[in-house]
Amino acid sequence: MNLAGTPWYRRLHWQILAAMALGAATGAIWGEPAAERVGWLGTLFIRLLRMVVVPLVICSIVSGVASVGAGGGIGRLFGKTFGYYLLSSLCAVLVGLAVVNVIRPGVGADLGAAATKELPPDLRTATSVPDLLLDIVPQNVVDAAARADMLAVIFFTLLFGLAAGALPDEHRRPLVAFFEAAFQAMMKLTGWVIALAPIGVFGLMTRAVASFGLGAFQPMAWYMATILVALLVHFVVVLPLLLRFLGGIHPLIHLRNMSEALVLAFSTSSSAATLPVTLRAVEQRVGVSNRVTSFVLPMGATVNMDGTALYECAGVLFIAQALGIDLSLGQQAVVVLTAVLASIGAAAVPSAGLVIIFIVLEAVGLRGPQVEVIVGLMLAVDRPLDMLRTSVNVYSDSCGAAIIARSEGEVQVDAEFRK
Repeated sequence: MNLAGTPWYRRLHWQILAAMALGAATGAIWGEPAAERVGWLGTLFIRLLRMVVVPLVICSIVSGVASVGAGGGIGRLFGKTFGYYLLSSLCAVLVGLAVVNVIRPGVGADLGAAATKELPPDLRTATSVPDLLLDIVPQNVVDAAARADMLAVIFFTLLFGLAAGALPDEHRRPLVAFFEAAFQAMMKLTGWVIALAPIGVFGLMTRAVASFGLGAFQPMAWYMATILVALLVHFVVVLPLLLRFLGGIHPLIHLRNMSEALVLAFSTSSSAATLPVTLRAVEQRVGVSNRVTSFVLPMGATVNMDGTALYECAGVLFIAQALGIDLSLGQQAVVVLTAVLASIGAAAVPSAGLVIIFIVLEAVGLRGPQVEVIVGLMLAVDRPLDMLRTSVNVYSDSCGAAIIARSEGEVQVDAEFRK
């Protein structure tokens, strides 16, 4: 995504900020009548986001997993890559879980004042590990997709992608080509939906301010600070530890070698747009072979979203806290598992987390108008957090490429800082 030649007023984050200000003013001046007249725009935007979730996740996972093939060295490389991505995503989610439970930014936030109008349904949670496993495996995948049972959908899609990748080339290639084309179409459709974000934010903000008042934004500062702290802990502590102990790599050397790609990731909020620069940096400056980079990084841009996984987990817990709902350990475990799996299906485009967060909300049964209002407030302040999430995503991809290259015997990786 090239934003260099785009006028500032056509850039999405400025449009969202303008819509946020206009919606806040409209809600503060005209109150409930304004909420009734334009609040439906926010509901429509939320429905559009929900609409693309299932097909986007299915196409993204199948095209990413199946495209790598199977057998021999590819199978070994796939196992290492997927294993690292699951480990780093799980670490990110656990960091988000810990930071939100310590800071508790949603407690006393008074964002759930409208909850008395329509209480959320009983939250779902498995009562034991066997129950959780049984919930993950669908009896009917079509029915699971229709009900947006995302744990079941993601589980089946992962298995289908692995099976497709194990097929002979003459069968695998047309199947992968179909899902890759479908994924590109879903990315285009998702982009259209995201482009409507200013209109949706206007409706959501008008309704939020009319219902809760301008004081609703004070706790959002705590929310943003919490996400920032969690992302920094993962970026500064967890990923360097993985580099050191899994790859024997000096974290500062790797960080300096990746500085150019990280700055671009921060400015574009898109792992996909940053991918060409990431590939060049990892090959030419980090020193990873083309054999590893061409396999690990494109797969990472599709299935490895540490920052997004952390955001999903922390965001859902923040919403629960704001509504005065105390999630049990079992429910938090479901959030962790769903956030890790859902991040695999996150498209590498700006604000993809806005789509994926509904997967995690559905996993524990958090839904309703009050949930949509809080998601709207999160959307209004999401741009800087999205920039940070993307930087974490890209950095985790590069760490994975370096660690896997070292495991494959490439001793020159991050041996020195290369200008």
